[in-house]
Amino acid sequence: MATRRHTLDDVAEIAAGFERIERNVATVVEGKPEVVRLSLVALLAEGHLLLEDVPGVGKTLLAKAIARSIDCSVRRVQFTPDLLPSDITGVTVYNQEHGDFDFKPGAVFANIVLGDEINRAGPKTQSALLESMEERTVTVDGTTYELDIPFMVIATQNPVELEGTYPLPEAQRDRFLMRLSIGYPSLEAELEVLDVHGRGDRVAQLDPVTDAKEIAAMIEACREVHVADPLRRYIVELVRATRHHAAVELGASPRASLALLRAARVAAATSGRDYAIPDDVKALVQPVLAHRLIMAPDAQLGTRSAAAILDEVIASVPIPGRSRA
Repeated sequence: MATRRHTLDDVAEIAAGFERIERNVATVVEGKPEVVRLSLVALLAEGHLLLEDVPGVGKTLLAKAIARSIDCSVRRVQFTPDLLPSDITGVTVYNQEHGDFDFKPGAVFANIVLGDEINRAGPKTQSALLESMEERTVTVDGTTYELDIPFMVIATQNPVELEGTYPLPEAQRDRFLMRLSIGYPSLEAELEVLDVHGRGDRVAQLDPVTDAKEIAAMIEACREVHVADPLRRYIVELVRATRHHAAVELGASPRASLALLRAARVAAATSGRDYAIPDDVKALVQPVLAHRLIMAPDAQLGTRSAAAILDEVIASVPIPGRSRA
């Protein structure tokens, strides 16, 4: 009982801290509360975020607002065709004064890494992020360096423009816990954008409302959220169903099951619960799984989307009972 009371206290602190960050980000990202919420769920789930949408809808604004809301180390990388892998990971250089080699950390050595237009860099540079995104480590010249907690890559890309871009390989996409599209704002939200951002850079005036230490503590507490065995099976059955769907050539991997589990725990905690429910999982299926699916050629010709396929998957997999045991 004492352990459960401790968990409930932690959950209350998580929910309060999450709401504080959410409100802060929402002051500059108008009319997109669900996108803001899911972005922060990805942060606490120890995942990475891919923001994919047309130019000018606020992808970089959202990424910068999240970074400014947390008092932590932040590095921004503008991905270009001439960007080198060593610019990301770092490089070992010879120090003439001391007669030995020094390691110069690259852009990935930060709590939050903002990767702008990630698909403009070549595959070799994109792959420089693979180890750090999955293992939270960087290996340079045979030496492995640990990255701090929290560590999150927020990458943006434009899915429409193809000239001078390099599509993200499947292995890279699979390492993003979520892919989100911001979309155009409503009329009222766009009017508010003019009012808020028409007088200067609102993000530069944003003050942090938490720090890296508190975020790390929230991440640790979210790991303790209870997920019952039937709900774990439900997660696995949803992911497995994508592999057997006739319209899918390559379904979601076991990494996707883990991502869905971690995200469901965070969704529960930020809702004030120390246990996850099926609704937590169902609400996360689209952002967590859609970018991991490779559609069969027939489905692509028939313009069937990954979102539509996942709706079918959700409808076909029985929902477990509400029992928490």
